[in-house]
Amino acid sequence: MPQDLPIVKRPPEAARAPDDFDARLRAHGLTLRAKSVETLQINVGKLCNQACKHCHVDASPARTEIMTRETAELVVRALQKFRFETLDITGGAPELNPSFRYLVAQARALGTRVMVRHNLTVMFERGQEDLPDFFRAHEVEVVSSLPYFLEQQTDAQRGRGVFEKSIAAMRRLNSVGYGMPGSQLVLNLVYNPVGAFLPPPQGSIEADFKRELAARYSVSFNQLYTITNMPIKRFLDYLRRSGNEERYMRKLVEAFNPHAVEGLMCRSLVSVDWEGRLYDCDFNQMLELPVAHGLPQTIAEFDAGSLSARRIMTGAHCFGCTAGAGSSCGGAVVKD
Repeated sequence: MPQDLPIVKRPPEAARAPDDFDARLRAHGLTLRAKSVETLQINVGKLCNQACKHCHVDASPARTEIMTRETAELVVRALQKFRFETLDITGGAPELNPSFRYLVAQARALGTRVMVRHNLTVMFERGQEDLPDFFRAHEVEVVSSLPYFLEQQTDAQRGRGVFEKSIAAMRRLNSVGYGMPGSQLVLNLVYNPVGAFLPPPQGSIEADFKRELAARYSVSFNQLYTITNMPIKRFLDYLRRSGNEERYMRKLVEAFNPHAVEGLMCRSLVSVDWEGRLYDCDFNQMLELPVAHGLPQTIAEFDAGSLSARRIMTGAHCFGCTAGAGSSCGGAVVKD
């Protein structure tokens, strides 16, 4: 009988179906089911002021998909009814959604922890100059992508001039207390590899980032999350153009780590798209792979009871979350 807990020993039959994620789980005596719904992650739209090469959302300034106020109100009703521990707001650049500040204020009034996937440079857009003060007033946890502590690597992934603006934005956040020693205001960074390889150990690269950013630019942050680039959307296009798709997928499959399964984000999270539809994770959302048939399919129908023990929908992309130390929206699953 399959169990939900990972088994350390790797049986020889695990290699028989290397590209079938469910078969790999079964070979280790595992199944993938949710254990709770602690986090509601909402993607409020694909509009963004950047067009990053690794973006699994395929977000850009040209996208028009955006969560309406009516859907945002349904999210707030779900927060009121089910009292999630965390609201994780992402995009695109979530701040460009007209309902963004409404969602943050409503969630914080309920005592819900709020995380915002903030790309740093958006605070230089018109009308967003006060974001550091807004974040501070609502004690928002800020999670920001920064590909590297050097300009060339960052701009290669995110566009010319992004690094300079990102450093300026971090200084603004530091100036109001974010990421500073002794402060309760949290600024975490996210590292995605610039290319078709796995991230290094999270602890070691965090130490590098902290040392170099402090020495070179006098900025600080709390934690660094390493996230594996998922072979979907814009990053998949890059893999195909560069002839790296097969090699990268093989790398993910061969690095499968059963220890990562228990801590996968899909086991305690439900993802909501800009139209209010439900998914097991943000990656499944981008592949339009909804929660299993027979479960509530929209935020209007949300039911924590039926979703908290659901079977997770999987695909070959799931090898990205179980490769090496594992990967989630909170960084490595298996800690150093």
